[in-house]
Amino acid sequence: MELRQLEYFVAVAEERSFTRAAERVHISQSGVSAQIRRLERELGAELFDRSARVATLTVAGKAALEHARAALAAAGAVGQAVGEVTDLIRGTLTVGMVLGCTITPLFDALAAFHEAHPGVELALLEDNSDRLVEGVRSGALDLALIGTANAVPEGLEALTIISERLVAAVPPGHPLAARRRVTLPDLADHPIVCMPQGTGLRAVFDEACAARGLRPVIALQAGAADTIADLAVRGLGVAMLSESMAARYRDRLTALPVEDVRAPALLALVWREGGGPAVRALLRHARRTFSAQPL
Repeated sequence: MELRQLEYFVAVAEERSFTRAAERVHISQSGVSAQIRRLERELGAELFDRSARVATLTVAGKAALEHARAALAAAGAVGQAVGEVTDLIRGTLTVGMVLGCTITPLFDALAAFHEAHPGVELALLEDNSDRLVEGVRSGALDLALIGTANAVPEGLEALTIISERLVAAVPPGHPLAARRRVTLPDLADHPIVCMPQGTGLRAVFDEACAARGLRPVIALQAGAADTIADLAVRGLGVAMLSESMAARYRDRLTALPVEDVRAPALLALVWREGGGPAVRALLRHARRTFSAQPL
């Protein structure tokens, strides 16, 4: 008894036709018929009533059908299990991350994954969030750390890592420095230094301004938080950052919550639905490192 014979038997039973079954398994009808005859001889019973135009299961055929399906499913599971082990022994995992990424738990997760699966080659790509999302959707990237204004980009799975309010950061002596918080209209009177379009922080800021009919002056743009902070320290504009970003520069900048921006800026890992074994393994490490370490 061979697996292909069981495959052909199941195909005929489900299609109720030797012709359609042959089309389904991509061999000739005579080939399907011959293999079914061989299977019947091995089992010592006819599986189909061939007296009618439709291939109908006999009592023996009905008894065999579920067992045949189970055998095919078991064989498929064996192949999948071996394939997953093989993927984690050798292969490539391509990970994207936002420009200027300083999220050390991600690096810890990559290190733990590499230690557990040294045969898998890791490739890293930095880009803005919009292009990273498209890379994951197209399959060019297996997984990416992105900034976003939406919890789950359409068509992808996501694990939210950080959800924070937007803040304005200004140096001592700035007209806004004495305040405890600001609003978007307050910021409209000052030049802004922020992330470029295509990033999560910029999307949150732009969407909030558009909702209020405001058009702030974007004086300078940079992809790294350090650069934005350095420009703001030098008086070139109000820095738009997340809370955790701004906290790193508390010795040079005053962080002011933007009280009329309620939508959070999100940092999330995204991947295609299901993912592969390497993606799932990296996600397990990521969940452990992000839950164990403060960001």
